[in-house]
Amino acid sequence: MLDRHRSLLPITLLVAVLAIAGCSGSRSVQQPAEDDAAGDRFVRDVTPFAVRTADGTPYDHPFLGGLNVPRPQFVDIDGDGDADLFVQERTDEVMFFENTGSPGAPELTWRTDRYRDLSVGEWFRFADMDQDGDPDLLAEEPFSHIRYYRNTGTAAQPRFELATDTLRTATGEPIFSDRQNIPNVTDIDCDDRLDLFIGRLDGTVMRYEAAEEAAASDVPRFELVTERFEDIEIVGQIGTMHGANTLTFADVDSDGDQDLFWGDFFEPSLLLIENTGSCESPQLQSEPRPFPLSDPISTSGYNAPTLADWGQDGDLDLFVGVLGGAYSANTTLADNFHFYERSADGAFRHQTARFVHSIDVGSESIPAAGDLDGDGDTDLLLANKIDPDSTSTSLVYRFENQGAPGQPDFQQTGLLDLPEGYHYAPALGDLNGDGRADLLLGTWKGDIAYYRSTADGGFEAVNRQFVSLSRASNSTPTLGDLDGDGDLDLVVGEAGGTLHAFRNTGTPQEPQFTRVPEALSDVDVGHRSAPHLGDLDGDGRLDLVVGSRDQGLALYRSTASSPFAFAPAGALPVDAPRLATPVLGDWDGDGDADLMIGSTSGGLRYVERR
Repeated sequence: MLDRHRSLLPITLLVAVLAIAGCSGSRSVQQPAEDDAAGDRFVRDVTPFAVRTADGTPYDHPFLGGLNVPRPQFVDIDGDGDADLFVQERTDEVMFFENTGSPGAPELTWRTDRYRDLSVGEWFRFADMDQDGDPDLLAEEPFSHIRYYRNTGTAAQPRFELATDTLRTATGEPIFSDRQNIPNVTDIDCDDRLDLFIGRLDGTVMRYEAAEEAAASDVPRFELVTERFEDIEIVGQIGTMHGANTLTFADVDSDGDQDLFWGDFFEPSLLLIENTGSCESPQLQSEPRPFPLSDPISTSGYNAPTLADWGQDGDLDLFVGVLGGAYSANTTLADNFHFYERSADGAFRHQTARFVHSIDVGSESIPAAGDLDGDGDTDLLLANKIDPDSTSTSLVYRFENQGAPGQPDFQQTGLLDLPEGYHYAPALGDLNGDGRADLLLGTWKGDIAYYRSTADGGFEAVNRQFVSLSRASNSTPTLGDLDGDGDLDLVVGEAGGTLHAFRNTGTPQEPQFTRVPEALSDVDVGHRSAPHLGDLDGDGRLDLVVGSRDQGLALYRSTASSPFAFAPAGALPVDAPRLATPVLGDWDGDGDADLMIGSTSGGLRYVERR
């Protein structure tokens, strides 16, 4: 038995068994527009304008939306000789980044979050299943079987067609692969017959081999070779626990045979099991060792590795997506896509924990827009559920707009000085008539705090229980003058999916919010309502866009019957993420309201209205 007394973490992904190459960077890419009932088109743009980190480094893909559980794989999908990147972040969806760079200077350009609209369940794996020289695709068939898409196109122009809903044994039995475990395919013994490997929750590995050489039009069938491949049994750091796992094969030591990498829910590192045999006679009975050998990765667990010749210098580099395992998964909500470059001496040196560089504050991001510094343009705040570095509080990041009208240029300029709390939800508006945006801040407890802006661009607390929701949590406020009396009224979302309306019965200098009991009583988006008030149709009245946990963005148009009356207008035709939190604003200066959307993945999406 191969025994490990350390442990790994949760992740899922594999290495392509095809040629790979590529470096990072990004250009603006847009998805096809969709039309709503009024004929508006919404176009997603990952790089609409510049956004920079606190130290001035530009984000390559600022509005990608963030990553919590990236499952990566590189494969040359377009036959141009370099490695393109695929990443799964959400169930049934695969992101695609085309390598648009040149040899030795790779550059990634985001193309889509839904590659070919392929349904992949909880995992995907490219492999040349029919041995015709182009990549086919394996994916999860819910629940816990293996779907096979055959590439009926070419190496340069792939086309994927469903060949079977599950791979089967030679006797026709469906092959079971627990959906928490990501399998892999390789020819482990160089006999020109593919081997299928499936890691199990008990830490062992099952090996199947293609039953016979199949014609390109046939679906390969597999025979079980062993339920305990090489007697491997991964034992985690916590007692003898085993967990969800991912496995990958690659010739990491360039000796002509396939070595095994294992990521496990209960293992903080990535384990290498070296093949000490040969290509024709593999032997993987060595002690698992944390990898890279000179400086092992250590994460929250469940690590998903993939290897590629990134830069086309003739050796394999290492990439690891972190799915989050037994060791405080909150700590890897943002730093979870590691890149180790292999140097001339053979060592793997860590380059970054954010290989796909986008705005990412961890998880459950909530944006707010307003003029924070009184310079006439719109700045941004972005809150998270929990700080991945300390896990003791939520944080609110400040992004100052340093651009020109219609040409925003955002620079992160620090954090708001706030007391510890969780699930902060900011809303901005001038509540005291001084021309600067003040802050209302929701929390998971249901209270909403009021912070007045100060001349130096900060905020000072006025009342930390300015508004309270009884028997509700995750208060999410938005401000707007609904009754046209010159001051800002308040709408609040909450965990139960409903909305609460408050009229400002104070003055433009001294706000006071009074509940309007019957207003918005017919609005219910299921869970985690996140409202935003803005004039979407340009009629001079505020409309209501409401984000939700699972139901996208709901639109409610204002009516003339009452200041607090809204008519349901269906869902906005926007590919909204889970836990969508919208904010409207005319950032490009073309006279209509565009969208920024926070999400469970901790980043921002930008959707332009055209």
